[in-house]
Amino acid sequence: MKLLVNALTKFFCGLILVGVLIFLPAGTLCYGNGWLLIGLLFGPMLIAGFVMLAKAPALLEKRLDVKEKQGTQKGVVAFSGVMFVAGFVLAGLDFRFSWSPMPMPVTVVASVLFLAAYGLYAEVMRENAYLSRTVKVEEGQQVVDTGLYGIVRHPMYMATILLFLMIPLILGSWYALFVFACYPVIITIRLKDEEALLARELPGYTQYQKKVKYRIIPFIW
Repeated sequence: MKLLVNALTKFFCGLILVGVLIFLPAGTLCYGNGWLLIGLLFGPMLIAGFVMLAKAPALLEKRLDVKEKQGTQKGVVAFSGVMFVAGFVLAGLDFRFSWSPMPMPVTVVASVLFLAAYGLYAEVMRENAYLSRTVKVEEGQQVVDTGLYGIVRHPMYMATILLFLMIPLILGSWYALFVFACYPVIITIRLKDEEALLARELPGYTQYQKKVKYRIIPFIW
């Protein structure tokens, strides 16, 4: 029950925060793209939360822990927060003042890719029971090198990059896309710091790095 209350509290706090950041700058609740994003973002999140609560409560508990202990990672989280706030506010203002109208087909394609990225994210959580929102090595943790982890070393980051780059397109703002384009750079900093930690503290990770050469994008990087 404590885990359920914690999960629902964070869910609704996130929902309200995103709603305020989008609709307040827009100056209206009649922002269709804003409601579309909220549905696409929080609908699957709620379903996934209940599935994890029933089948993998330990994983859900890990996903709710967002307190980073590493100095570099704290900076990454802070910059990510600034990026999200700026991106959502700019998208709302863009709608309000019609700065950069976006064709509806772009939003439709972005919505499909967003859901595909969510599916990819769900598969990563299914494959890796050690998946956490903070950078750390747990007692007894083992290297996962099958499935998506046999293709790239960080499939979760691959999924989140696709997810977050689709957000401004769903919101219908080209200007906000420039803000969210910072996310791959932020993730690169996080990834390199994380890999240094894993190489030091997780047995077998250096061998895994040799086996799976690509970090996020197959055959590229």
